Amino acid sequence: MREITASGQTVEEAVQSALEQLDTTRDHVEVEVIDEGKKGLLGVFGSKRAFVKVTMLRNQIETAEAFLNEVTQNMNVQANVSTTVEENHVSFNLSGDKIAVLIGKRGQTLNAIQYLVHLVLNKDGSEYYSVTVDAEGYRGRRKETLESLAHKMTDKALTLNKNVALEAMPAFERKIIHNALQGNNQVSTYSDGAEPHRRIVIKPQSE
Repeated sequence: MREITASGQTVEEAVQSALEQLDTTRDHVEVEVIDEGKKGLLGVFGSKRAFVKVTMLRNQIETAEAFLNEVTQNMNVQANVSTTVEENHVSFNLSGDKIAVLIGKRGQTLNAIQYLVHLVLNKDGSEYYSVTVDAEGYRGRRKETLESLAHKMTDKALTLNKNVALEAMPAFERKIIHNALQGNNQVSTYSDGAEPHRRIVIKPQSE
């Protein structure tokens, strides 16, 4: 975290001097006034310069991106990270060789990485962000797989006329199942169990 002490005839002049040296703007720093200074007689005699300490605020997104790069390197995967920010949601997309290593079985490794990045991104941050970590379109393919599974298991629940429990999955994947069946008035869905073994249950309405 970069910080600098600067002086000026006034506090604002000292702050402006620090901003120019740090090549940043007021909304990206924290200012601590060390000495407000004084104008002195006629603005000259006995005047005292103002001193401030200006500290660059931690850039949450850059910190998370650096962490993600470190994780992939430690896994011996050379991956390029592409970052997209839309309001308070940050998407990190990974591309490169050996991407399958980062995805893991049913996306378990990728989900774990996403969870860690979410923690790093929101640690001591001034803004709260939701996070998606994707790897060459895996999330889109997984969404299609889950939606297909939802309809297949719905048919099974209706045929057997009994509740059908799906495999345990993280909350954002359970939401895909819920959304896929939201318009189906023949069944209802609910989550059962405790994390990390929480799963969707599909219940026929006729039961």
